[in-house]
Amino acid sequence: MSRKRVVIGAVLVGVVWSTAMAALGQLSAVSALLPSLGLLVQQSLTALTSPEPRPPAGSSQTAAVHSGREEPPR
Repeated sequence: MSRKRVVIGAVLVGVVWSTAMAALGQLSAVSALLPSLGLLVQQSLTALTSPEPRPPAGSSQTAAVHSGREEPPR
């Protein structure tokens, strides 16, 4: 083999190896983000399909909503 073919082969192997590593890196980055993306979709669908807004958990309005009555004004 000539020197030119060896250099072309080495460059080609380097480019293919770099492309494969970049693709695997992208795949691992996406797989690391999948749980948070799933949570984002779940919360978005819940917000869009909820019939009425819910008060924050632990607020005094939460007990009033569950008991069917509201607190008297102070």
